[in-house]
Amino acid sequence: MRSTFRSRLRVQVTQMRRILHVNTQRTRSILLSRLERVFLISSDYARGVIQQVVGEDGKERSLTIAERQQWARIAAYSAEILNNVAKDFDERKIDRDLDRLEAMLNKTATAIKTQSVSTWEPPRKPEGT
Repeated sequence: MRSTFRSRLRVQVTQMRRILHVNTQRTRSILLSRLERVFLISSDYARGVIQQVVGEDGKERSLTIAERQQWARIAAYSAEILNNVAKDFDERKIDRDLDRLEAMLNKTATAIKTQSVSTWEPPRKPEGT
């Protein structure tokens, strides 16, 4: 009778691991795609692909070198988080990393009004690659 009880518990544990694995992989996939989007947008600002922005006063202006540097830091940090999420899934560490990334974004003086994040699309890869 004891072995039957243990068998049932093992089945329960196996099922819980499957559920956890599926949810973790789905969550990881969502995080990776959103982090990639943050990386691509911030690197576009840093590289000068996006040159004009709308300032806090509502007028269009060019990005300063300091602002481009801040966007480069954001791009680098988002790439670091991407790498960490791809390697392992430590929920607490990811949460701390996202808090820091959010603080970095809030710190930038640039108002992202020239290009809505919801309509932004990454550059297309050339065919045949």
